[in-house]
This record gives sequence, C-alpha cells and structure tokens, in this order.
Amino acid sequence: MSAKREIRMLRFWFGTALWKRVLVAMVLGVAVGLFVGEGIVAIKWMGDLFIRAIKMLVVPLIFFSLVNGVVSIGDINKLGRVGGRAMTMFISTSIIAVTTGITLGLVFTPGLGLDFTMPAGTDVPAPPDQTLVEMMISMVPDNPIAAMAEGQILQLIIFALLFGIALLVSGEEGKPLVRGVEAGASVMLKLTMIVMELTPFGVFALMAWVAGTFGWEALLPLAKIVALNYAGCFVMILLVYPALVRFVAKLNIVDFYRGIFDAQAVAFSTASSNATIPVTLRCTQDNLGVSKSVSSFVVSLGATINMDGTAMYLGLVAIFGAQLFGIDLNFFSYLMIALTATLGSIGVAGVPGAGLVMLGLVLSSVGVPLETIAFVAGINHIMDMMRTATNVTGDSAITVTTAKLSNEIDIAEYESDIDV
Repeated sequence: MSAKREIRMLRFWFGTALWKRVLVAMVLGVAVGLFVGEGIVAIKWMGDLFIRAIKMLVVPLIFFSLVNGVVSIGDINKLGRVGGRAMTMFISTSIIAVTTGITLGLVFTPGLGLDFTMPAGTDVPAPPDQTLVEMMISMVPDNPIAAMAEGQILQLIIFALLFGIALLVSGEEGKPLVRGVEAGASVMLKLTMIVMELTPFGVFALMAWVAGTFGWEALLPLAKIVALNYAGCFVMILLVYPALVRFVAKLNIVDFYRGIFDAQAVAFSTASSNATIPVTLRCTQDNLGVSKSVSSFVVSLGATINMDGTAMYLGLVAIFGAQLFGIDLNFFSYLMIALTATLGSIGVAGVPGAGLVMLGLVLSSVGVPLETIAFVAGINHIMDMMRTATNVTGDSAITVTTAKLSNEIDIAEYESDIDV
C-alpha cells in the first residue's frame, strides 16, 4: 500500500464523525459475534483494554473537572443556584423513572407464569451490609487519597466539591492553585480526546462478545423483562427528557439529540456512565454550547447521582421478583421500593454491573428473595447497555436545562449544525 493511499485512508478515518465510526463498529461487532459464536471471546481483550483506558481517565478527570467547574462559576451563591437546580431535576427524574419501572411491572406482570432455570454457575451478589444511614455517611471520605485510589467515585465527588468551594472562598490566596486546576482540566480533556480514538475498536470487540456469548436464544426465556427494561428506558428518553428540554429549557429537541448522539452510542456500547463522562463533556460543551463551568460541574455530578435507567430497572426487577416467587406487596411495599431504588441508584457506581449489587438492597427492603438476582444476572449486561444510555441522556438533558436556566449556554452554538 502506497504512502499516499495510507494518508488518504487516515484522513478519511479521522475526518469521519465519531458516532459514525462507533455505529459501524457496533453493527459489525454484532454481525461478527453472531457468526463466530462463543469463540469470539478471544477478542474481548480489545474491549477490556478500551474500558481500562477509559477508567484510567475517570478519577483525575472527575476531580479536575468538578473543581474547575466550581471555581469557574466564580460565585458561591451562583454555585448554590446551579447545584440546587441540578439536584432538584436529578431527584425528580429518578422518582419518575422508578415509578415507571414499578408501573410497567404491575401492568405487564413479567414474573407470572415464568418457568425458567437459573443460569448455571450464576453467583448471587450479597446485599450491601450497610443501612441507608450508613450508606449516606460513607459518602464522605475519611481519606480522600484512598477514595481516589480505590475508585470511590461518590466520595471523590464530595471531596472535589468541598475542595472547589474552599478554593472559591480563598480569593487571591487560592489563585495559584486555581490556575493549576485549570491547567489540569485542560490536559485531561486533551488526553481524553486521544483515548476516544480507541472507541470504535473497543465497541467492536464488546458488541461482538455480547452477541457471540449470549446470542438471541439466551434472551428468549426472559424476553419480556428485557423488553420492559427497554420500554421503560424509552419512556425516559422519548418522553421525560424531551419534555424537560422543550418545556423547561425551551430549547429544540432535535438539536439536543443530534448533539448528544456520540455520548449515547458510547454509553450503550460500554454500559458505563463513568466511562462516558469524557464524551458527554465534549458533546455538551462543543455541540450544545453549555459553558465549561456548568457542564464540568453537572455532568461529573450526574454520572454518579443521576441514574434514572438504574432506578427504573431496580423498581421493575423488584416487582418481577415478587411475582416470580409469589410475594404479596402492599402500598407501603411499593413506597419502600421507590425510596430504596431512588437512593440506591444515587449510590450505585457508574460502572458495568453495579446495579446488581444495589438490587440486593431493594429486594431485601421488601422481602423479595435474593435469588431473583440470579434470574436477571445472565442478561444483565444487555439491559445495562440501555440503562446506561438512559442515564447519560438524562445527564445531558439536565446539564442543558440547568445551563439554560442559569444563562450559561450559547444558543447559537446549540442550534448550529453538528458534523454528522
């Protein structure tokens, strides 16, 4: 192959929008996985390498982005307004999501009449050994460095927020450190752009592994719960978030979805809200015109706090388990499911499979057998992909809405044509 041809191919590759490359990789991955079958696991290391590269970015990116976002806001009162608006929307959409999951479970009864053997070798995760109060206390790190090293994202967020607030009120004395934080945030975004070029290759390997390992047959016995999981996510993506963008932010819905497609594609393929943070930041800033201060603050916060897809899933599977094992639930049981699912989704890590652990908390709260987890564990990854896309869409919608209400968005950039 000539050097000129190689250069033309490279220009074509890097000149093609990321979402197009990711979409092609997803389709090819599914096709190759179904054709090869379980032997495709041999290339899963490519996907694992991609996930590790993304995880490498998460802790420093969240820290620098959140601290920089806080200090960039510049006013402690303004910070309170931005944070208050974002938190109100986070909690509100989580309540809507878990209610949607419970309603779908009650109306379509996915657990009734199901005769299905638990997947062989399935390990049932133990429920968290913390009470809700203990879980809330554990959000504050007793050692911030250990929290960073162990990847305790919620603790990292709490420390970063407090650190940023301290810098904000330090005035001139904190300026040298502020400049260092700004430089760190800029460098991390550049590093993120480099790692993002691995996305199509990682997505291809992950999708091939999912298709080859599970296949269509694995979905048939539990097709109803999978379908309801996707339906609940579509309710959030096609009804709740558009209503937020259109009627609260008063912005064009088509422009919004066109601007976040990259983030949705990466979220769906990686099944990790944290792994998608770099792409979500780029989409909200470059495509949707949100200021760096608001996007850095709300996106980083939302990746851990805003887990609407997970909240919907927890409510749905709790109802599924109750029907499966013949557990009678009353009105207070539904309230307990809603409460624990909302709080559990806030505390769950934004990484693949973490929802299974929090499911133990929700099931235990209403006396549903933990064996329910084993029934959904085998198909959890397939459901997790859609839940994560929902989480990231919610993060983006709330970021845009918060920015609009705070006058921190460039409307011309929001409405400009995206490179598609």
